[in-house]
Amino acid sequence: MNIGIVGCGIMGLSIARNCARAGFAVFGFDTDPERAAMLRQAGGTPCASAAEVAAAAEIVLTSLPSIAALDQTAAALASVARRGQIMCELSTLPTDVKQRNHDLLAGAGIVMLDCPLSGTGAQAETGDLVVLASGDMAAFERARPVFAGFARLAHHVGPFGHGMKMKIVANLLVAIHNVASAEAMVLGMKAGLDPDAIVKVIGSGAGTSRVFELRAPLMAANAYEPPTMKCDIWQKDMAIIGAYATSLGVAAPTFFATVPIYNAAIAQGHGGADTAAVCAVLEGMAGIAR
Repeated sequence: MNIGIVGCGIMGLSIARNCARAGFAVFGFDTDPERAAMLRQAGGTPCASAAEVAAAAEIVLTSLPSIAALDQTAAALASVARRGQIMCELSTLPTDVKQRNHDLLAGAGIVMLDCPLSGTGAQAETGDLVVLASGDMAAFERARPVFAGFARLAHHVGPFGHGMKMKIVANLLVAIHNVASAEAMVLGMKAGLDPDAIVKVIGSGAGTSRVFELRAPLMAANAYEPPTMKCDIWQKDMAIIGAYATSLGVAAPTFFATVPIYNAAIAQGHGGADTAAVCAVLEGMAGIAR
């Protein structure tokens, strides 16, 4: 099967590499020429446009950074209009935006699935992702072998848009667990504990979380590059969570308490660094200098 990938960032490139290793012919496009070159090194075939990807692939995966990028990509697929084609939208973007593009593509005979991912860039490298798919069940079943090429699990969570709703729930917890992990690391370091020992001991007990296991080692090493999720991109996800919770009348006090910490990380120059860099913010507040 020929598959396409539009958006070869941290997530998209790892997905393309794993799909190529799984035996799929991968055609990809990214607006950054360097990313296109990296796609070739990963076993894919770079294309000159999203429309060229659509012309080559039966199933197109999109991993995009913005609403504008999704609008442009959907328009490109609609212009090629391959009836029966499936577009799996993996990005974290507002549900109403995805629904708008779903309707546009449906008019061209293309089925769009809402398929955000649970996992970091580091997890994407090893195929340790979970697909939160929603939409047409027959299209999901057709895409299932592709999901198996880059993810360890693929859930169908309901009608179109429920994937993003589930992702918002997941990301709310990620936001909280990440700051909580940093808070625990800073408390332990301020108390004189070895940071590597904190990672090992807490990671083996009741206080651990998947986020702690992924991010606490970065915090212990005081090393936030290369990022698995950039702080400035995470701001987009935070805004989506906050807006959606507010629209439903959900207070989410613990989530909203983390927002100033992420804002501080960006203000202190960590915008391009991993979100684990919130640890550096809390270290500064605690008077720890490493």
